[in-house]
Amino acid sequence: MLGKEDFFPDGTRMDGWFFEQPRFPNGSDEKRYCLTDYGIFDDGAVYTEKIQSLIETIARSGGGVLVVPKGTFLTGALFFKQNVHLLVEKGGVLKGSDDISDYPLCNTRIEGESCLYFPALINGDGLDGFRIWGEGTIDGNGEKSWRAFWIRRKWNPECTNKDEQRPRLVYLSNCTNVLVTGVELRNSHFWTTHFYKCRYVKIVDCRFFSPREPVRAPSTDGVDLDVCSDILIKNCSFHVNDDAVALKGGKGVSADQRTENGSNERIIVEDCVYEYCHGCLTCGSESIHNKNVILRRVTVRQAQNLLWLKMRPDTPQCYEYIRVEDAKGTVQRFLNAGAWTQFFAPEGRAELPPSCARHVTMRNCEINCEVCFYVHGAAPQYVLSDFCFEKLKIKTRETGDIENAVEGLDMREVSVETE
Repeated sequence: MLGKEDFFPDGTRMDGWFFEQPRFPNGSDEKRYCLTDYGIFDDGAVYTEKIQSLIETIARSGGGVLVVPKGTFLTGALFFKQNVHLLVEKGGVLKGSDDISDYPLCNTRIEGESCLYFPALINGDGLDGFRIWGEGTIDGNGEKSWRAFWIRRKWNPECTNKDEQRPRLVYLSNCTNVLVTGVELRNSHFWTTHFYKCRYVKIVDCRFFSPREPVRAPSTDGVDLDVCSDILIKNCSFHVNDDAVALKGGKGVSADQRTENGSNERIIVEDCVYEYCHGCLTCGSESIHNKNVILRRVTVRQAQNLLWLKMRPDTPQCYEYIRVEDAKGTVQRFLNAGAWTQFFAPEGRAELPPSCARHVTMRNCEINCEVCFYVHGAAPQYVLSDFCFEKLKIKTRETGDIENAVEGLDMREVSVETE
């Protein structure tokens, strides 16, 4: 008999793919190409051209594995090809250049729009079966751009995240059957991993890190899912200076009418540990539709928000069938749902369709927090409806006023103890 966990919140049965153990790619049938065998060394030089040439050689030879051995190897933007994979061995570090000129401008996707911007350190488009694995580290080397960002923000408080020119760590678009496992992904200049229009992606046993001190690493989200479906994030740890997992998909008054935008569906985040982050699971701020999203069996130590629903006034949005369950630990806010107005730009479209967050369930959680329900309704701009809270044990300084913000509120066995 199927258990409840075999179904998404709307009752759709989960694909068996979610329960399959990742096949660790350690077989001997794929040829391995070690950097040091091809004149690429741990000597402080930037080897972008040589590494990219090796990727092209592997692709022409029918495919294989690019191996980063023990040592630190510097590079700019790399573009992977079909059947070329990346193994970072224990003690190995693939480290990004901190010179933006090593990341040539290209058409890409960033912050909910398709535009001319900088690529990531690791890039792939249209790949099937791409794998990144190993016990080593992919290091963005982002401190120089973090410092520059905060100087720019002091000079111009209205500067956007893109104004300080900086690359991401990993960007994959239009890819299927992706596996990222075992590696540490750290110190990205900008978003750490960004997946756009990807399907069947597993991110397993990875460590995401960017600092909040002594220099804060701005906008270094752990995982950004942008028009993606069938995603499993499992057994990962997050310590990042922004959202751990954020669901994107488009922004602006006509976001729902643009073909480059779209939905995130069938997303599972489970068995993860959260140190510092802004949101364990965040919908927005560039997002139009998220459906069938599950966060479960997680431990939280110092996150700001367990579930964060950003309702953007200049963008039509629908967040639905979201479930958070079996969470324990300490956060500032158990649930944060309300307007998000950073870089608000209500131009063009005279009247927006109403936005909504609906069919949201949070259950079987034991949490200490500052505010339990940091929830603000704003009908008719957006409507929060059909929220269910079940078997909760919450200790909080402030409960919050959820009764007046949510239509169709269902509370079952909820204990909120105010300290």
